[in-house]
Amino acid sequence: MAGFFNAVSACLVLVLLMAVGYFMGARGWMTAAEKKFLSRFIINIAVPANCIVGLLNNLDRDGLVQAVPQVAAALLGVGATLLLSMGLAALLRLPRARWGVFAAMAGLSNTLFIGIPVCTQLFGEVCMPYVMLYYLGNTTFLQSAGILLVERSGDQGRQPGGPVRFLRDIFTKPPILGVLFAIVLLVLGIDLPGPVMRFAGYISNTVSPLALIYCGFIVYEVGLKNLRLLPGLPAMLVMRLAVAPVICWGCCLLFGVEGLARDVFLVESALPVVSQVTVMAGAYGADEEYAATGACLSILGCFVTLPVLMLIIG
Repeated sequence: MAGFFNAVSACLVLVLLMAVGYFMGARGWMTAAEKKFLSRFIINIAVPANCIVGLLNNLDRDGLVQAVPQVAAALLGVGATLLLSMGLAALLRLPRARWGVFAAMAGLSNTLFIGIPVCTQLFGEVCMPYVMLYYLGNTTFLQSAGILLVERSGDQGRQPGGPVRFLRDIFTKPPILGVLFAIVLLVLGIDLPGPVMRFAGYISNTVSPLALIYCGFIVYEVGLKNLRLLPGLPAMLVMRLAVAPVICWGCCLLFGVEGLARDVFLVESALPVVSQVTVMAGAYGADEEYAATGACLSILGCFVTLPVLMLIIG
């Protein structure tokens, strides 16, 4: 029961932080320009610092060996969820502009913008290594299958590059580079100087509030009065917020992932739609409104499902 009330309290904090973004949008203090700045700052500067601080402070060389089955569980869980989402999209017979968007929304979770503030509120900073490990699994599929699905739903045609573009997109992402840099330091047993770690810590602390302000502004952009259950979205919400953690739980059992790592993975798997899906839908000519509506509904829905999930896992 304590977990349930902790989740309710955490969700209340998240709602209040999102309300700041919504309020700033409504007052005209935040526009598309500020939204773009926040996105770039969070992804390119704050999250990499968060990765470095979280991994170096909470993981050691022995912990890296234990991380192998955890990454395998994350990869299998996300992959299985994505495959099931694709099958569900086919069964629903969604129009071309929506089916790939539906599959990406149902199969991939928001591990950074929502995942970091939610998990740190629920479990504390000690959860950060496991958040990053799940992020590795999630972003691998986002940058491959996720992009392909949204592309094929759009009218812009398939983008060139193939495996080369996939590897380039993966290994040039600042969060991935931050994780790899921290892993190299752990393997070599190198500690960063105190001033550098304190600097990274200050930057890292901005991730949670700014990410939630960003999400609140997205809700404002879509408009609460425009949020409606378009065809397929109820099934997407069930898949994203309820079925995905069940699949993740099974994969954790299969690979022997227990304790805090399992709990973090379950929460990460049950989070809202990854925000990049909306961006990709607009870029590739898919149904951007459908993606934005699904993203906002999943953000609001997780405030109901997360306390229930925490009650279940204790």
